[in-house]
Amino acid sequence: MGKTATIYHNPSCSTSRNTLALLREKGIEPTVIEYLKTPPTRAELKDLLKRANLTVREILRKRALPYEELHLDNPKLTDAQLFDAIEQHPVLIERPIVATAKGVRLARPIEKVLEII
Repeated sequence: MGKTATIYHNPSCSTSRNTLALLREKGIEPTVIEYLKTPPTRAELKDLLKRANLTVREILRKRALPYEELHLDNPKLTDAQLFDAIEQHPVLIERPIVATAKGVRLARPIEKVLEII
């Protein structure tokens, strides 16, 4: 049985493109979800975070324009408020996130994906 993976991908991001290339180099043709076009639901994102052992704050893309505008660095913001911001602005999701049967990783650096393939 072949290995399967899902990558939450942004084709304009070099790290995301390099992670996709690494998966293919390892013989895995992942399901590619362009999360800016098809964002994960709150439930899907919560499941990914749980499987990756990450918090919602840890996957926030701090260089995304809305991060500063929405003052998401405020430690008083709840997880629910952060998820609300992500639902409104999927660009806030750090990329790429890769899911396999072995787990989920935020592939930064891209080598982290090797832990789950």
